[in-house]
Amino acid sequence: MSVGLLIITHNRIGIELLHSATVMMEVCPLNALALQVNQDCDPDEILEQARQMIRTLDQGKGILVMTDIYGSTPSNIANRLPDNNTITVVSGINLPMLIRVLNYPSLSLSDLTNKALSGGRDGILLCSQEHTREHDKKRN
Repeated sequence: MSVGLLIITHNRIGIELLHSATVMMEVCPLNALALQVNQDCDPDEILEQARQMIRTLDQGKGILVMTDIYGSTPSNIANRLPDNNTITVVSGINLPMLIRVLNYPSLSLSDLTNKALSGGRDGILLCSQEHTREHDKKRN
């Protein structure tokens, strides 16, 4: 058994992130689903879909819910899910964050949440031409 992963984002962002990560890793090591929230959606209907997905994903180890923008409709839906210490919501999903989570499928919900946070932070870098030239010099 492992933590379940639910991604709730605008449009197809979460679906595409999950697809990209799965292709890169050649497998999805967590029980994961993505839920898209369209501009004209009914938030109550999406909330019910999210609750159904939580029931599907729950193997007794908790659910990590990842959303794109804090305070947006997907995030607000995620934060309306039942809170009984088995669901953790992290906003700001990006591909490095998702890859980090998928690389540690055996961690607890708390530890997996920390991996998501560090993956998101560590995956954001300033890439300058000078840095690239320095890197190329070291390789040669």
